[in-house]
Amino acid sequence: MVKITGVVPGSHAEKCGITPGDTLVSINGNAVRDVLDYRFYICEEKIALTVSNGGKERICKIDKDEYDDIGLEFETFLMDKKHSCKNKCVFCFIDQLPKGMRDTLYFKDDDSRLSFLQGNYVTLTNLTDADVDRIIKMHMSPINISVHTTDPELRVRMLNNKRAGEVLGYMKRFADANIEMNCQIVLCKGFNDGDELTKTMHDLACYYPHVASVSVVPFGMTKFRDGLCKIEQFTPEESAAVVRRVEDFAAKCKDYYGEYIFYCGDEFYIEGGLELPDGKYYGEYKQIENGVGMVSSMKDEFDDALASSVYDGGAREVSVATGSIAYAFINSLANQIIQKYKNINIHVYKIENDFFGRTVTVSGLVTGRDIAATLKGERLGEALYIPSCMLRSEGDLFLCGMSVGELERELGVPVITVENDGYDFVEKLLGGN
Repeated sequence: MVKITGVVPGSHAEKCGITPGDTLVSINGNAVRDVLDYRFYICEEKIALTVSNGGKERICKIDKDEYDDIGLEFETFLMDKKHSCKNKCVFCFIDQLPKGMRDTLYFKDDDSRLSFLQGNYVTLTNLTDADVDRIIKMHMSPINISVHTTDPELRVRMLNNKRAGEVLGYMKRFADANIEMNCQIVLCKGFNDGDELTKTMHDLACYYPHVASVSVVPFGMTKFRDGLCKIEQFTPEESAAVVRRVEDFAAKCKDYYGEYIFYCGDEFYIEGGLELPDGKYYGEYKQIENGVGMVSSMKDEFDDALASSVYDGGAREVSVATGSIAYAFINSLANQIIQKYKNINIHVYKIENDFFGRTVTVSGLVTGRDIAATLKGERLGEALYIPSCMLRSEGDLFLCGMSVGELERELGVPVITVENDGYDFVEKLLGGN
């Protein structure tokens, strides 16, 4: 049962007399616990809602088109609380956060519903057999799974959860039910790399086409690891070796299945001093949100956008701030704009991460505090451009708690966000909105 907090004016729900404060009990006799139940059961053209108020139940019947919404609103997106993580992973980034940050940053979610609805990755350790039955019944596909290793004992050790090994069996149930899975392997030196990585890739490849893609990404280390499991970072040579191992196995998959399946995160290529594959290598970019193929995708978009761009404005001087790992790439894009338009000057600044530690190199973890400290007194021009991933989803705060407005006052220039998109990059830097 879930409390109804709003009813859309003129909707099916309003017309049948449902009001805020009513409780939704069931749809066509099926209990409603959360958004998945609700969305699944309202797809019928004829539905009977059981609602209650003050302990009195009534049935409201609605005839509608199959995918029409009925106009009910609830307190939260999930109509329920998020399911929190029960693991204590040796590589957990949240465990490496300093004290005093926003409370929401310390919440660890491991919610299969968010995997389906928003693309979050889950470890499966929260699931019961009944949960798996429900996923199969509703055909929640695709589902994104943090695998890390297919060795049951090693997975128990890495996730610090005694169920971590046994729940790998759920993947076979998903495959048998034709549910697509996208997987990730967070690679930790001395744990799941080397021959263990090869074994994991082999085991996951056996599930193709139900395992549609697998990313191999590096463990992220902050300076706040006191008391946590000791894990060393990959050296440049080791990063290059990881790429070769994954690419060699992926090439065999390409020959056998027609798909590479396995992809390294961009960080491994850059840290290893290797050239990234072109955009065609990544196919549909199924792992781009995991940092896989971002550079190649943006480069293709940028080349297309710059070739068709027109700038007929006057002299223009602006600046761009980026994380250290993306600096060379972003600087190369800026130089191409400068070469085409001689009256545009772009300063690209590398922001080292002193807030989390300089082992953290990605732009999405750069803080406003580090930007302010690095760029104070620097030549910024008429505006400073930053990647939108530096801010929370509302677009207003950096991880350190500094607001965009505070950074603008610190630096004395407007701060404008740019999406991780080559088209947006060109448009914004040429003065567009």
